Amino acid sequence: MSISNSDYSKMTDKASPNSPVILNCVKAFVFGGGICLFAQIMNFVFEGMGIGEDTVKLATPSLIIIITAILTGIGVYDKIARHAGAGTIVPISGFANSVVAPALEFQHEGYILGTAAQMFSIAGPVIVYGTATSVIYGLIYYLVTK
Repeated sequence: MSISNSDYSKMTDKASPNSPVILNCVKAFVFGGGICLFAQIMNFVFEGMGIGEDTVKLATPSLIIIITAILTGIGVYDKIARHAGAGTIVPISGFANSVVAPALEFQHEGYILGTAAQMFSIAGPVIVYGTATSVIYGLIYYLVTK
């Protein structure tokens, strides 16, 4: 039995609920902003403790990564992401989640072939293309400013 493209489109439109775009944008803004606000507050706390500026620049992202990894590990980050949507993809927390989630998913296959092999299945392309792009950008910058 063959279905025409228009019939198929009607079936998918009927089966797929519409997304509340405005509400999703507001949630993403609030949650993403909340993550950034938390990081800024931690910056102020670390500076208030008398920690040097260079150390604060390392401590704040490290704390966000650790918190995200723990929340992903105990299943809370996914529940937050269901409501926050793109707001949880704030670069550092989204990246930490994309490394930890596949590692947890494949841990039943063992530490080497499961966790270690799959850990970067989602984040790997970001690392590869990010590194390659930065090298190309650096070469172009070097050649233009030389």
